[in-house]
Order: sequence, then structure tokens, then C-alpha cells
Amino acid sequence: MKTTGPLLLLIEDDPQLRPLLTTALESQDYTVLAVTGGREGLTAARNRQPGLLILDLGLPDIDGQEVIRRLRTWSELPIIVLSARDQENDITQALDNGADDYLTKPFSTAELMSRIKALLRRVAKLPGGGAQECFQVDELKIELTRRRVFVGEQEVHLTPTEFRLLSVLVRNAGFVVTHRQLLEKVWGASYIEHSHYLRIYMGQLRHKIESDPARPHYLLTEAGVGYRLNTGEN
Repeated sequence: MKTTGPLLLLIEDDPQLRPLLTTALESQDYTVLAVTGGREGLTAARNRQPGLLILDLGLPDIDGQEVIRRLRTWSELPIIVLSARDQENDITQALDNGADDYLTKPFSTAELMSRIKALLRRVAKLPGGGAQECFQVDELKIELTRRRVFVGEQEVHLTPTEFRLLSVLVRNAGFVVTHRQLLEKVWGASYIEHSHYLRIYMGQLRHKIESDPARPHYLLTEAGVGYRLNTGEN
């Protein structure tokens, strides 16, 4: 079989799901290193230096959250978390700990492949200077350097706070940003408990850039977790 793509580290203890995911990933030309526990996974991450980690939070030895915390003390390895559908708090905590994206079980292999490709693309852009300075999807165009926003041909005037909020989402386009992360990046660490700020300003942004604020196309809600800027690829 072909295994010419980036090395992916899979930490998954489910004896049925692990080989299924391994086969699916290898069919897309990824090289896969599959392990069953957090400690073994941390050792593999350090020794093999994979291009991306797929991590199940429910591990038999150490908690998946602890795996993320330990990894983030020495590595920026991209992490996609796998979680049961009813573990909303775990997902939020994983993202706040440093995971980049998540999927809830059950999920399709096609969705996993899409998330992997998107995350690898985002990482590949970083050495060239970070996030793009101009973002466009459908009718929405955002120029970060010039601090200008357009919907179609019409320029939209945002307050400084609205623009800071939107710019954080642009720099993480296609990926969920948690409530805590947004509050800290836009207002500061002392505001992380003030979630009403986020609701108010997100509502204002949607009224300015969405054709139907009640059914947003660009600024998507990840229920109980945060917000995601639509890239048109999902």
C-alpha cells in the first residue's frame, strides 16, 4: 500500500475503531502510527515527530486532556480530538488546552479527512508569515491589514472591538474558537467569565455582515463550545 503522505499519530484504544481509522487514513496515502495509550502516544510524538495527532480523549492510562497539556509544554503538533457526542465540556476544555479541532462520535471518515487536510493546510501556511491578510468567502471580504470589511460591493463599518473579534475568527478560519479563547484574545484574561460580552458583539457582527442574522452563513455557532468562521469548504 502507498504510505507517502505525512506521518499521522493516532491515539485510540477502541479495538474496532483503531484499525478502521488506520485503514481509511492509509487509503489516502498517509503514513499512520497507531497506539492505544496516552503514555505510548507521548513517547511516539517525541520520538517520531508526526505531522498531526488524532487523539481520543477517553484513554485507558492517562486522560486525553493531560496528553494535550503535556504536549503543549514542548510541541505545537496539530491535534484533532475525537470525543463522544455528549462530552461538550470535554471538547471545550480540550480546545482551551491547545487542541486545534475536534470531531464528535460517530463521524464519517470523509469528515475526518476533510478536517485533516484543512489543518495540514493551515499549518503549512505558518512558516510563510502566519495567517492570510485578506480573507474572502462568497460575498464576504475582510482585509486585515487595512482593517476593511466588505459584503459584496458595500463596505461595512465595524467598531474596533467588532473588528478585533472578527480578526481572531479570520486567523482561525474554518476552525472553532472557544468562548474563553475569544474573550481572552479580544478583551483580555480578566474577562474570560464575561460571556455576555461575546453574545452581544457576535450579535452585532451578524447584523452587519449576515443577510439573515438568525440563520448565519459566515459566523457559525458551535453549540456550547464557541464560534467558527465558515470558509465555504465544510
